[in-house]
Amino acid sequence: MRYELTKDLETGNALIDKEHRELLKAVNDLLDACGKGEGRSSVQKTGAFLSNYVKTHFIHEEQLQQKNGYPEYTSHKAFHEKYKKDLNDVVANIPPSGAEMKDLAALNNQIGVLVTHIRFEDKKLGKFLQRK
Repeated sequence: MRYELTKDLETGNALIDKEHRELLKAVNDLLDACGKGEGRSSVQKTGAFLSNYVKTHFIHEEQLQQKNGYPEYTSHKAFHEKYKKDLNDVVANIPPSGAEMKDLAALNNQIGVLVTHIRFEDKKLGKFLQRK
């Protein structure tokens, strides 16, 4: 299943939505690699990209929240901190020799957590920013 930034995932904020599209593109590239039988060799690269990219993306979101006085900043930031740690743990456990199915499943689980966060928490943030 490919990921798309559909209406239920769009926040209405150009920067956030652009970055979400880039994150989903990386995930879709991994799915494409899996479809070609090249997933095991792509998991570590995709995981490393996602780990690095979410750090930058979360900084951008947090800056927007602080600048605009987002009332749920503290809990949103707490999610970001836990997510970065969890994702880093998953990526760190991927063997350099190549991912196993459990590694792909763990990374997929983290992607699911992120998409759920976008669908609910980032959408809420987007609505708040639109009212500002």
